[in-house]
Amino acid sequence: MTALEEKPARLISGPGMLLVWFYGVMVVGAVSRSAYQIATDFQRAPLAYSLSAVAGVVYGFITYTLVRGGETARRAALVCCAAELAGVLLVGTWTLVDRSAFPDATVWSDYGMGYVFIPVLLPLSAMYWLRKARERRGA
Repeated sequence: MTALEEKPARLISGPGMLLVWFYGVMVVGAVSRSAYQIATDFQRAPLAYSLSAVAGVVYGFITYTLVRGGETARRAALVCCAAELAGVLLVGTWTLVDRSAFPDATVWSDYGMGYVFIPVLLPLSAMYWLRKARERRGA
């Protein structure tokens, strides 16, 4: 096998599999919720529903990169997790400061309180795991 044919390093062994499961659940939750809200009542809260859809896409991409594996996927997942965390913190703070901006909740409202704070804990856990995966690979 040449270097180009090598299988990518797995990112989903051990606790990584739990991350994939949680991200998969969040994909289903965010995408189904936003799809329903956009299809039935978009004019009520377009920003909130659009942000939930974006969250679902981000969760989907992170899930894909974790399953894909390899250093490039690990780096892409790390960047997306950092962007996800920034989004959760920004939207979470925004929903607390200006409730009128969000007539309906997003996945990231109140730092993910409607999702048992998983939206704020998940990127932190994933970033920790992805950094450890790099250290294990380098060792």
